[in-house]
Amino acid sequence: MSRKLARRPPRGTPSEQAPAEQLRKALEEWAQRLVAAEASVAPRKKRFETRSSIPIKPLYTPLDHPPDKYLEEIGFPGEFPFTRGADPGMYRHQLWTMGQYAGFGSAEDSNKRFKYLVARGATGFSVALDLPTQIGYDSDHGRSVGEVGKVGVTLNSLANMEALLDGVPLTKVRQIRTTANAIGNVLLAMFICAAEKQRISPRDFNVLLQNDPLKEYLGRGTYIYPPRQAVRVTADVMEYCARELPNWTSVNVSGYHLEESGATAPQEIAFAFAHAREYLDAVLGRGVSIDDVAPSIWVFFSSQMDLMEEVAKFRAARRIWARMMREQYGAKKKESMALRFLAFTAGSALTAQQPLNNIVRVTVQALAAAMAGVQTLHACSYDEALALPTEESVTLALRTQQILAQESGLADVVDPLGGSYYLESLTDELEKRALEYMDKIQALGGAVAAIEQGYVQKEISAAAWAHQRKVDQREKIITGVNDQVTDARPNIALFTNDPEVERRECEKLAELRRTRDGVRVQQALRRLEEDARREVNIVPATIEAVRSYATIGEICGVLRNLWGEHQDKPIF
Repeated sequence: MSRKLARRPPRGTPSEQAPAEQLRKALEEWAQRLVAAEASVAPRKKRFETRSSIPIKPLYTPLDHPPDKYLEEIGFPGEFPFTRGADPGMYRHQLWTMGQYAGFGSAEDSNKRFKYLVARGATGFSVALDLPTQIGYDSDHGRSVGEVGKVGVTLNSLANMEALLDGVPLTKVRQIRTTANAIGNVLLAMFICAAEKQRISPRDFNVLLQNDPLKEYLGRGTYIYPPRQAVRVTADVMEYCARELPNWTSVNVSGYHLEESGATAPQEIAFAFAHAREYLDAVLGRGVSIDDVAPSIWVFFSSQMDLMEEVAKFRAARRIWARMMREQYGAKKKESMALRFLAFTAGSALTAQQPLNNIVRVTVQALAAAMAGVQTLHACSYDEALALPTEESVTLALRTQQILAQESGLADVVDPLGGSYYLESLTDELEKRALEYMDKIQALGGAVAAIEQGYVQKEISAAAWAHQRKVDQREKIITGVNDQVTDARPNIALFTNDPEVERRECEKLAELRRTRDGVRVQQALRRLEEDARREVNIVPATIEAVRSYATIGEICGVLRNLWGEHQDKPIF
């Protein structure tokens, strides 16, 4: 007599769907067994918590995220509230843009690196600028000594931008980005004028301008003007792009540098979005509609080592943004509510000790961003804690993205971790904490007021100190730094910059000033000053100044003389 297995009842029947109270009782019994099992075993950690100090329970169940809130809180990809992704099919249609961050030395040096990356499959790139360029000084200024071409490319004038983009297929690269913040108006103008030289319409390619000066007062320090004047310049760029270049990303609000400075995940979301609100309020006051400007805003996030928290962070950010756009700003277009973001793997997580370990770290961080639905991703190179990346290391970083996209299978499904009880619970908690910070900033009078009062600086400093204390006390393990430490020195080849770059760039500047039309330059700079003084949008005047081959130092010098420079104050 044959025996047949009893057929299981179909999913969803009462025998399989235990009521909440039955599940709760079973969970309590399991917890008691866990306590008994652990009675004779020392815990591996003092505390189980995320990088942002959110406590982690040993187990998550449907009780942590009831399914009756699915449509309201999670929904479907490409639909409000966009928790699961900005597009319905995500990477099934097109992979994320693999846009490596690159730039060093002269424009000609960086041009070669960009072409090298594109030839190896990069679908975008980001222009790293040296420090003098970022703060609006020419290479021959006294404050530029020793820094020309060091951490990025030097761009003194349109002549440098022409050399930087020479032979680069602008209309074929999916995305070109730049770190311009205090100088957002100047880089916008340089891209426009360089395209003109190549007889290409700026509407035929895409540029993503960072153009977020407020985070400079908190994270990197490459500010120029006082905060309120800096916001005015950002609003000028946003207004110009909304009217003339709607395909360009007029501002890429950065949480990345805040988290790199020590901010927690909820702080990164909240402070970045507070800056976005400051810029939006400024440009909307000029009569631009929310649906004309919001689609051109991206957000720039860090992807740190806490994989699940980072995935939850990106998902929570999309949900907060969608609700903020619809409920607070009255947006109607889906494109205004569907947050698009780029992510960099976290440079602060890279270690100079045992640098090859960074290959694994970058892979984890890139995996988190990809599983969360990133639109553009940069993967750091393993040697960046020691020097600028070599061609070998930057190729490996690019290959890391390509292997994740093509071989891991994660790109075949939208939001692959969605529905995880832990992930959904963590997404809710990050949203809750981020909104509390956003409400606090609004109560203080907005992002600029919060910066002027030192509130944001204190919060980031406290978070950075708390994290470092955990590392020092070995509550947070970093392999090669406070665990598995060796005395062996790194045995890897490092990139070295050309020491003659500064001299050559100063010579180029002298020749430019000698051969250009000096009268035209002075006329353009006078118009810039008049427009800035009269509260007229300064972008058209900046374009004319750049077109005349005025230098970045001359252009920013006009505004420095008019508005002054920001003087940082110690915050304790």
